[in-house]
Amino acid sequence: MTDPCLSSATDVAQRLRAGEFSSVELLQTHFQRLKRLNPALNAVVVVQEDVALKRAQEADAALARGQVWGPLHGLPMTVKEAFNWVGTPTTFGYEKHRHNIAGSNAVMVQRLLDAGAVIYGKTNVPVSLADWQTFNPVYGTSNNPWDLTRSPGGSSGGSAASLAAGMAMLELGSDIGSSIRNPAHYCGVWGHKPTWGVLDMQGHELPGQVGVDHIDIQAVGPLARSALDLTLAMDVLASPLSCLGPMGRVPVSWRDSGRTARQMRVALMADDPRAKVDADVRNALLALVDFLRKSGVQVDTEARPVDSETAWQVYIGQLRGALCGQLSEEEFEAAQAQAEKCSGSVSEFPAAHWRGFTQSHRHWMLLEDQRHKLRQQWAQFFEHHDVLLCPVAATTAVVHNQKGYRWERLLPVNGGLQPSTTQLFWAGYAGIVGLPATAVPIGLSPAGLPVGAQVIGPAFADPVCLRFARWLEEAYRAFVPPPLALQASL
Repeated sequence: MTDPCLSSATDVAQRLRAGEFSSVELLQTHFQRLKRLNPALNAVVVVQEDVALKRAQEADAALARGQVWGPLHGLPMTVKEAFNWVGTPTTFGYEKHRHNIAGSNAVMVQRLLDAGAVIYGKTNVPVSLADWQTFNPVYGTSNNPWDLTRSPGGSSGGSAASLAAGMAMLELGSDIGSSIRNPAHYCGVWGHKPTWGVLDMQGHELPGQVGVDHIDIQAVGPLARSALDLTLAMDVLASPLSCLGPMGRVPVSWRDSGRTARQMRVALMADDPRAKVDADVRNALLALVDFLRKSGVQVDTEARPVDSETAWQVYIGQLRGALCGQLSEEEFEAAQAQAEKCSGSVSEFPAAHWRGFTQSHRHWMLLEDQRHKLRQQWAQFFEHHDVLLCPVAATTAVVHNQKGYRWERLLPVNGGLQPSTTQLFWAGYAGIVGLPATAVPIGLSPAGLPVGAQVIGPAFADPVCLRFARWLEEAYRAFVPPPLALQASL
């Protein structure tokens, strides 16, 4: 890619330092794309143009003096609306928080700035970051650059759309229910959900929220147009490397087998009875298997780390348990009333949803015991495999549908209909035990929509996932811009 707006951040950083263009020129080029593409996408919803321009000017002046602030020196980027960035609103899509203006930067935002990034805007989210469609009463609906009638995903939907359209060099997102991985899959970009606890959550919060770092399913992480850029971003965001423990953050080390991608022992599951996968996604994964085997990679399509039904029930129960503290008293009472009406088993999503919000502490502890057993089973699995490849979601990007509860929105899967919430299975399969997962593009569906997969590794083996993702990018599929983005480059 010669157009810097569609190139990798790694490549553009080198070109900028070589004097091919200035930070101000690069920023103005991004502003031009923003004005041309964002009215149709509504991906970038907050802009501080003067702040960004001043910083770009300072970046150029520093470079002229021979000073490089860091690996992101002078690169324009955006961050998810849920992160505090001084002088901008953090609303999580809630009208009542429209005027919640950040007085300080989130820890991860500050690390990006310290590495030299020129942050110019924030990207759209669903209300409460709780949907795979990105719409809210504050900023409206975001659209997918591959098809404006479809969702870019969520909750980091604006993030992935901004990247795919070439309106940012890098993005900062967050993930508790595939909120990094899902938009990456829908928009054809890369995203990394790190091992739980290695990236600081402080500043990814609404007023009055406390202990966000201790929601031990949720993580923050980067999105990018390149797996190499994910590695670059993780080097910035995770430095110094630490993990949250009972007494606060403590130093840790990455786990890395040192095997090359071709030497890795790969397991792949393309489908599961708990959450059936549409043929468009499954066939893309099977094509990847063929490529891997022809490349000499050992692939096991039969191995399964844990029982799917157990993983599903523990994830949904603990996901809702982790978020119940965000409910107001009125919302909690309403959830209790809904839970009492549910007669179905907790394998059915509405019952699991409402009962999860209102479960007893004893029930949560029973789930925690099951989760500990899942961790042990995953650890045993990774004694014989280096990574697991599996779907990010059951379908490609969904058509906009904002009616009713999420489980009432049905998706076509192999000629039948599936509640959209069933796809949360793929979000929580490894997420419930805090494992790293990298979303990678692997192809296009017959309808021309991106298809992604997730590369899951052992705890603290983020470098392994990222190395495998980089090899796939080099050997199998690099970034393919949506037609909308290419038109803006002409």
